[in-house]
Amino acid sequence: MNISKQIAFIGSLGVASLLMVTGCTKQLHPTQKDFQQYHINSDMQADPAVVSIYEPFKHKMEAEMNRVIGHADKALTKEKTAETLMGNFFCEALLWMSEHNAHNPADLAFATKGGIRNDLKAGDITVGHIFEVMPFENTLTILELKGSQIRQLADYIATTHGQPIAGMTLTITGNKVQDIKIKGQAIEDGKLYKLVTYDYLANGGDNLTLLTQPVSRADYPQRMREGLIEYVSELTKEGKKVNAELDGRIKIN
Repeated sequence: MNISKQIAFIGSLGVASLLMVTGCTKQLHPTQKDFQQYHINSDMQADPAVVSIYEPFKHKMEAEMNRVIGHADKALTKEKTAETLMGNFFCEALLWMSEHNAHNPADLAFATKGGIRNDLKAGDITVGHIFEVMPFENTLTILELKGSQIRQLADYIATTHGQPIAGMTLTITGNKVQDIKIKGQAIEDGKLYKLVTYDYLANGGDNLTLLTQPVSRADYPQRMREGLIEYVSELTKEGKKVNAELDGRIKIN
């Protein structure tokens, strides 16, 4: 059972216990209108019977969350600037996932600043740190888009003052895109490109309705955090550190 499923299982214990007590069809009715408010704080004593149920899972989960999978020499941060270290790292990881997990290499990757929930601090990187970066159940999605649709995405990136990308470079002047290159080549409106992202954005999240009408779409069961864990683990296996550089992929004049 992977760590995501373990966490979901722990949360389901309380629901299962309630169902066993009430049954599926039994209807409950209040017997009095008075109520007493109970404060949950450090003064409350843990119920040994309840603790004995979740304690083994808690220890197993903590051990997994604290497992070191990589090391960063410098912090990967997600400031509100057009290009960030964390955004570059995340999108490079997306490109890696498209090739190694989906076996469907993408031309470019796209995410949003708000979707990346935390920085990665310098030092050891644990499974728990990756959960903090991407705590959602978002899964890998690869969209086939025309160059003209990529131009619309570039306009979105320009008007929102930059978003995480990889495989593409943009020059922006006054919220207008002046130059777009994909893998070093000028974009062609009629050409098809593969964009790797995650299902939330592909479904139109963050006002990205322009992504909801691709030429084709392929969804994969790979959760973002699981892919990130695999990516960092693979870097470590290759003797590499978790790293990113600001390379000017988004230039705002």
